[in-house]
Amino acid sequence: MTANSTMNAFVLTGHGDLDKLVWHDDWPMPQPNVDEVLIKVFACGLNNTDVNTRSGWYSKAVTDATTGGAYEVVHEEDPTWGGGAIQFPRIQGADIVGEVVEVGANGDPALVGKRVMADCWLRDWDNTDNLESTGYFGSEADGGFAQYTKIDHRNVLPVDSQFSSAELATFSCSYTTAENLLYRAGVGEGDHVLITGASGGVGSALIQLANRRGATTIALASASKHDQMRHLNPSVLLDRSPENLAKALQASTGRTVVDVVVDIVGGDGFPALIDVIARGGRYACSGAIAGPIVDLDLRTLYLRDLSFFGCTVTATHIFGDLVSYIEKGEIQPILAAAHPLKDLHLAQQEFIDKKHAGNIVVTVDHPI
Repeated sequence: MTANSTMNAFVLTGHGDLDKLVWHDDWPMPQPNVDEVLIKVFACGLNNTDVNTRSGWYSKAVTDATTGGAYEVVHEEDPTWGGGAIQFPRIQGADIVGEVVEVGANGDPALVGKRVMADCWLRDWDNTDNLESTGYFGSEADGGFAQYTKIDHRNVLPVDSQFSSAELATFSCSYTTAENLLYRAGVGEGDHVLITGASGGVGSALIQLANRRGATTIALASASKHDQMRHLNPSVLLDRSPENLAKALQASTGRTVVDVVVDIVGGDGFPALIDVIARGGRYACSGAIAGPIVDLDLRTLYLRDLSFFGCTVTATHIFGDLVSYIEKGEIQPILAAAHPLKDLHLAQQEFIDKKHAGNIVVTVDHPI
């Protein structure tokens, strides 16, 4: 239990630039209900959902690439990942790691004092397959850019790991997104998998998780980041936009096509990606940072018997699988930087600039 009635928190006050994120040192403490736990936050990772929700990029009024800044027009009825409105003020931040300090009546008291990670997806626990009733932590409910947060006890798992809390905070959103993409696309041993945006949080997770499945991983990233990425052991590293992708694949893999494209970039490079998918191959997408409006020749889709997968809400087993991979030492965190919570503006701008490889987190101070 904590006797505090207020806490430090960064609060989103509306759509727009970074100034819409406002620091408070007297924000009311969350009060957990019977199904929730209260968590003392140690660290919280940054992700694209935070930026896109703040800016309003999810609104159909926006057709540009993600910039992290304000857009001229944002429809108030559809500016979130789920195509709905958002209630302000809102505390963002989904990728929390912290200590459970209070458990509601329906939770397990043994969680108190445990360091936990949280699944970002807020589910209807009576009907977990109902995508329409699914919410996102830090979007449909207050998240972790604060000293304390609350979440359903079924969303948290203790994690037995030597990683620091900052390192653990790099996993939840990026790695569950990546694992869900691979799961939905049925990636397995022997598949050749082309990964866009491979230096970012999701991309670096995809390399590790596809390697774990026995796939041949072809990573697309800026050449300036290749040295930072070699320790992830991609099978092949290519420039993020080769002049002729098929020729680049031929030179590096001995074949001009791949079995699977896993894409978080979209934009102008989309047609080239589709053209190198083998007959009967798969395309899975969970982002469009280079732009959401793309050109698709439907003849390529149907004549080559391709399967497309749009991947957002993760399957219920994905988070538990991820924690097991961490505990078994099968994946590693890629912590690019850690900043104090009060420097969230700086951290998010660094995240937007995308000069880093891996993930950026904020750490939360709790004076004794």
